[in-house]
Amino acid sequence: MKLSRPAASVFVPDGKPLAEACARVTHLGVGAHQDDLEFMALHGIAECFQRDDRWFAGVVCTDGAGSPRGGKFATVSGGKLRATRREEQNRAASLGEFALMAQLDFPSVTISGGVNGELAADLREILTATRPRVVYTHNPADKHETHLAVLVALLAALRALPADGQPETVYGCEVWRGLDWLPDDEKIVHDLTGSGALADALSGVFTSQIAAGKRYDLAVSGRRRANATFLDSRATDRCEAAAFAMNLTPLMVNSTLDVADFTVSAIERFKREVVEKLNRQLGR
Repeated sequence: MKLSRPAASVFVPDGKPLAEACARVTHLGVGAHQDDLEFMALHGIAECFQRDDRWFAGVVCTDGAGSPRGGKFATVSGGKLRATRREEQNRAASLGEFALMAQLDFPSVTISGGVNGELAADLREILTATRPRVVYTHNPADKHETHLAVLVALLAALRALPADGQPETVYGCEVWRGLDWLPDDEKIVHDLTGSGALADALSGVFTSQIAAGKRYDLAVSGRRRANATFLDSRATDRCEAAAFAMNLTPLMVNSTLDVADFTVSAIERFKREVVEKLNRQLGR
């Protein structure tokens, strides 16, 4: 596997040869930062955990050097934080029994402001080597621009694959914006019932963020619980925890479909739903 950055790495937790590790992948998560996968792609991790017929692989695109600092990490250098974040991510991959963990080591600033060709090429290399059935990534309404940069590079990579080499499904997941606003008939509901212990163990690995004052672990857990309860106002909870996702598969298979237009169309459908319900109550 040829990757662009000199310090890019591929870690195989159980020590299998890389070709064998790639061949077993069924689910792939592509995130911007260390810990994004554990928060947005828990569904895929849990689907594969302790299974021999399904394997999750992770990709983190940035180097982690620009992460928020606080607490005992307040004065840590960028280089030290980068190394710490990489170690944390590999520990999470071991704990989650990933097939492999690729860290591409791009500084965040280098991948924003247009599709980064090197990043797209790296992602295509990984997609070609692993041929996953399902891909999890950031959703196009996410408010974090580095997340959006990863999304557009991944879409370029997916579209460059031959049709018979593309995954079956691509999900856009929640991190820096929830997806509860999606109309219910468009909302992908990932049932995370029974995955709480795994989720807590995975998120607890990332002490460089939690101890620094970013309680992503509590925030994401709360969102999943809220998603489950507020999903349906007329029924009891059908799951204990849920993550919402957008179906991004149409963006992969139709290369003429603009990601901004695709996203705005979803927002417009949400707007129409809100207006229609209000107008009914106003007697209009």
